Amino acid sequence: MWRAIMTTSRTAEPALLLLLGVLSTWPVDSVYTSDGDNTDVFALAATVALWRIFSLTRCPVTVLEYFPHLFLRLLFQIYISTLDTSEEVDTFWKGCQEQHGLATDPNRFALHTLKTLLCRLQCEQVVLAMERKCGWDTLLCAGTHHYAVGLLAREMRHASIIWCYSIAYCLFDLFSTDISDWDLPAMAFLVEVLECLDFNECGDSILEIMARHLQSESMEMRRLVLRGLVALSRDPWMSERMNSVTESLGHLLRDVNEDIVEMTLVILSFLLLHKDHTISSPIALQIAEALWPLFDNENCLILLLSIQLLEEVMKSVVEKGKKHLKRPVTQSLLPLFFHCHDENRPVAEASRQTLLFAVKFLNRRYLKQLLKTDQMWRFAECLLAEDRSRVPDHLHRALPYLRSPQEPVREAAVRFIGMAGRYLTPQQHQELQIIRRALQDMTDDSSPAISCLALQTLYINTAVRSIPSSRLQRMQDQLQQLWRLRYSLYGGGCFCCSAMEN
Repeated sequence: MWRAIMTTSRTAEPALLLLLGVLSTWPVDSVYTSDGDNTDVFALAATVALWRIFSLTRCPVTVLEYFPHLFLRLLFQIYISTLDTSEEVDTFWKGCQEQHGLATDPNRFALHTLKTLLCRLQCEQVVLAMERKCGWDTLLCAGTHHYAVGLLAREMRHASIIWCYSIAYCLFDLFSTDISDWDLPAMAFLVEVLECLDFNECGDSILEIMARHLQSESMEMRRLVLRGLVALSRDPWMSERMNSVTESLGHLLRDVNEDIVEMTLVILSFLLLHKDHTISSPIALQIAEALWPLFDNENCLILLLSIQLLEEVMKSVVEKGKKHLKRPVTQSLLPLFFHCHDENRPVAEASRQTLLFAVKFLNRRYLKQLLKTDQMWRFAECLLAEDRSRVPDHLHRALPYLRSPQEPVREAAVRFIGMAGRYLTPQQHQELQIIRRALQDMTDDSSPAISCLALQTLYINTAVRSIPSSRLQRMQDQLQQLWRLRYSLYGGGCFCCSAMEN
């Protein structure tokens, strides 16, 4: 019967379209018989029919024409057959086994049908490659199905770019419908074949699909979409059109998964490095506020990328948005200062460069001059002296750096905390107690140099506190008066800091 039907295009095409229609019915829909009975065996029955067609001595030309659609529908049928099947399907399949002498389960039969299709299209190398890499077995497990689909896409890409191109366009149609049960494998295939596509022709469709799935609850989906966006952002034509996903990317900077954060930083860096790319003040603020907490991330690459990206955000924000960005940039100054002491040279250099741009962005010329002349500790003291109300905040932000695995960073933290103690009033008992405890703990540091420094700093802070409060207040008032004169003197920042050190 199937040989007779597939002999001419007049009958072959309608029959094939009918089978595709049955295979295109996703689980959210229902298929009914002519008398109104609901049944879920039609897709499996269509798979059996396709197997008979693919097994014909001469493969119909219509199969070649509809290969991308057949390929995707059979992949989905493998996935559905891997899930729990109903009693009605089991009964139907037992009948098929008896009639056709089949010894496999429904999911393995669907896989066998897909392999037969690939062989008829002269893609035997794809079948063999998947066998060598155990890809077919992975495809039969619902939990790993999408990984295998990605592997299959890579093998298909090596075999035929034209087929991958056609399959991708079929995926665009599928994404426009409800395929929530198979959207992860579909995205896995699409991401792997992006390099086969003409972005001038389908770039907008790809971006729309990616943007829609970027905030998925599935971590695997977010990771796949980001992989796709990394590829797109490297294309100059596409990077100009990716403004639509910038806000969503900003949200992902707070993701708990480090891989997702890392890829998000890479994408945003590519986008903001584009010379014509500017971002609105709300999005710039959102990104900047998510960046500075990443300066304490233990992942060196995330740390480096986040520091570099902050500079790009400051450069890319529209002029009227700079005012709103000052608060997170100000919060970043101290972490950047500590990372200037990082043993990782690229991190230290990036921190220094971003710190210099940050003080320029904030229009703090005195701090900029200190950085340019490499007066790092005068910079730190001026940071404390410019606003004594912020000293407790600076103190609390410096404490975590005492636990850094890097000796230079711990040393810088001890020095800074000791320095901060000189700007606290006797009434700030809680902060003074925090400093004493922190310095006392650091006297047991594994580094003798830091242990000695902590002991000396603790002694100096205790000695300063022994000065009568009235005299100490007069000294502090004099320091504040010198600080207010900084703008009226040439190099005022350097002058006041020198005075304070003496």
